[in-house]
Amino acid sequence: MSHPVHLAIDLGASSGRVIAGSVQEGRIVLEELHRFENNPVSVQDTMQWNVLGLWAEILTGLRKAGSRFEQIASVGVDSWGVDFVLLDEHDHMAGPARHYRDSRNDGMVERACEIVPRDRIFSLTGLQFMQINSLYQLLAMAGAKEHSMETGEAFLMIGDFFHWLLSGKRSVEATNASTSQLLNPTTGDWAWELIEAFGIPKRLFAPVTEPASTLGMVQETVAEATGLKNVPVVVPATHDTASAVIAVPAEEFAAERPNWCFISSGTWSLMGCEVAQPRVNDLCAELNFTNERGVAGSTRLLKNIGGLWVFQQIRKSLQRRGRDVSWEDMVSQAKEATPFKLLINPDAADFTAPADMIDAIDAYAARTGQDVAGDESVYFRAALEGLALRYRVSLGMLEQLVGNRIETIHIVGGGTMNELLCQMTADACGRVVVAGPVEATAIGNVVMQMVGVGAFGDVEQSDAILKARQLVRESFEVKTYTPVGADRWDEPAARFVELD
Repeated sequence: MSHPVHLAIDLGASSGRVIAGSVQEGRIVLEELHRFENNPVSVQDTMQWNVLGLWAEILTGLRKAGSRFEQIASVGVDSWGVDFVLLDEHDHMAGPARHYRDSRNDGMVERACEIVPRDRIFSLTGLQFMQINSLYQLLAMAGAKEHSMETGEAFLMIGDFFHWLLSGKRSVEATNASTSQLLNPTTGDWAWELIEAFGIPKRLFAPVTEPASTLGMVQETVAEATGLKNVPVVVPATHDTASAVIAVPAEEFAAERPNWCFISSGTWSLMGCEVAQPRVNDLCAELNFTNERGVAGSTRLLKNIGGLWVFQQIRKSLQRRGRDVSWEDMVSQAKEATPFKLLINPDAADFTAPADMIDAIDAYAARTGQDVAGDESVYFRAALEGLALRYRVSLGMLEQLVGNRIETIHIVGGGTMNELLCQMTADACGRVVVAGPVEATAIGNVVMQMVGVGAFGDVEQSDAILKARQLVRESFEVKTYTPVGADRWDEPAARFVELD
């Protein structure tokens, strides 16, 4: 292929891909070169990521790229947030890469607030309180006096770890660093006061790297293994949601009072607005929203929501029971099930990491005074309705924070393929939903690499993002959903807010 190709390594919490992106005849064209699973591994009483297995898969994908394309212009990695690797002075892993659902995080939010008051933590980080955040993982490590805290010399988020393997250069990219609850959203520097108060070694934290930076060429060992010669490693927005937001087909960038919001829909849903400045105030703290870094100095003002996790885990529960049902059948059965027979809050602690999701839903129904579902179609529908209702509640909060009515909800990511959920979202929220593109994360990764190599010209990064979004609109189709029977959601919404 004679077109310059950008390689996006896209690592999600359940799978990873190596994707080639290029611009052909004025349109972005993506080609998936290699797909692989990303499953946590249980080791004794811990939950870990198999990062070396992921690296082997990445090399396989890069070898395919090296044998297929003549002009590889750059390569970059995006990943899920909050998790990290510590390197020691010899550039070895100082310890395993723990999974954000590992039980060592239990009780760490409460422990942190005993050391530093909750409002002070928020004022320094502007981040939503979730026990999966890097802060609480590091606090658990410090409290347990883990050996890696003594030998560790560098803190690398997951995307940074693979950029280091590619280039040999350490970096900590800003959008993913902001998910740690250790970065100050106003100054852009680390929240040193918290790091010191929690007994976390300051030496771990290097200055953050901005998206579109070039770390250097792929190192010699990688070039030999893959055939990628003289290919620059360009840092995209390494947090997958930050990359996905770049690919939202909106016509503005980082408005002061936006009239659209995004939902990056997958295992997790992240719902928010792209704004010019962080909102670190009492209302944001009360509503437990988060200020994460975007590109070109923007802020992603958002809430993390349980997403399709419950829906996905119901399928796994059925498989353990010997019932193998397809995603299509699940959605079809949900569509035919009685509406609002069972309401569940996807963010309830009951569903964080249960041994069996169906058992957890039954226990939740009993605890909240509802009838047990009985048949599987009710489980399917409850998972989707609960998510749509959570979006409705979060939308109201978001409008308070930005001081404006949100007219359009842009859904990007894998959840766009669930048409029932998209329509439920439009109905529950009473807003127009624009769904697509599906591959928003990979697209955002590719176009940010293009920004880094100057493909959009010598312009301000914010102007380059606007050009990139125009290219996205010209390259990918979207589907629009208009609200139907929105008033039918009022009564269940009133019941939903009483759940916990």
